[in-house]
Amino acid sequence: MNTADGVIKYEYDFCPEVGEAADILPGLKWLRLPLPFLLGHINVWLLQDAGGWAIVDTGIFTRTTREVWENIFSGCLNHEPISRVFVTHLHPDHVGCAGWLCERFDIELYMTRDEYLLCRILVSDTGLPAPREGRRFYQGAGFSEQHMFRYIEMFGSFGKVVAQLPQSYRRLHEGHTENIGQHEWRVITGHGHSPEHACLYCPELNVLISGDQILPTISSNVSVFPTEPTANPLAGWFESLHRLKVLLPDDVLVLPAHGKPFRGVKGRLNALIEEHETGLEKLRVLCREPKRAVDVFPALFKSKITDNSLIMATGEAIAHLNYLLYGGELELARVENGVRWYRTR
Repeated sequence: MNTADGVIKYEYDFCPEVGEAADILPGLKWLRLPLPFLLGHINVWLLQDAGGWAIVDTGIFTRTTREVWENIFSGCLNHEPISRVFVTHLHPDHVGCAGWLCERFDIELYMTRDEYLLCRILVSDTGLPAPREGRRFYQGAGFSEQHMFRYIEMFGSFGKVVAQLPQSYRRLHEGHTENIGQHEWRVITGHGHSPEHACLYCPELNVLISGDQILPTISSNVSVFPTEPTANPLAGWFESLHRLKVLLPDDVLVLPAHGKPFRGVKGRLNALIEEHETGLEKLRVLCREPKRAVDVFPALFKSKITDNSLIMATGEAIAHLNYLLYGGELELARVENGVRWYRTR
């Protein structure tokens, strides 16, 4: 498929219905779970393992998702046991049901350290009031009173769709290898979208389970959050994408968390890099006159930013602004009533 996002070739001319699983390789099933927001689905992967099936990513923790899982256990898996759970990163659509699955089957959870620990911290925020640091952060970005109220109202909702994680886990890390069934899978970590995102790569099968690190038609959100307002995640994102170009063969079969499996990973990685570089160039021009974070959305996003996407859009805008600040290409022009204004040097 030749699109504005790069040249890729989809591997299959079908995709399973949401809530259904399909066999795509011997011992590898593709399951689509429902999501109650724009993307509509997440792909999770079932790998035949010694003594049952290993699950990679889990869907959000809702009654609907749990009902789908129960149907899968009694249906296509024919009550075969679940051996363990792998989670690529801490976002709720990936980690949401992990704790529930581990408890239900009395099995272990496999995650990278940064993802596991941060997930537990975020779950602990559930039900707490929005902190002063968070209000200051979004005030600095230029939030209106209405938008600030929205942030305060939504704070602490992470844990409402993430089951409590187990009190212990098996650590994944860069270069770690894990035998799953008859195949060896290598962990390749990425940064920017989340702190220590784990992809699983099997050279023998020439398959990469990419999570959100590489998607076929959209770029994953790369954001700064109130907990680390001076972070530079876009630098980590660029580094990760360039490193993946070196580590992966172009004909690897990419199994993404959203969209369809595809080949042509190097072209897709180039397109992801170019997309952000284009956004940065637009920012350099736009910020010749001082701008707040909420003023720079047109340089970075094609679609209109709504109340539902404002937090993610603001985080991504600040990630790009911070990247240019660290590179010495922008400066903080002034701070007025707590609001930060950025200007090109």
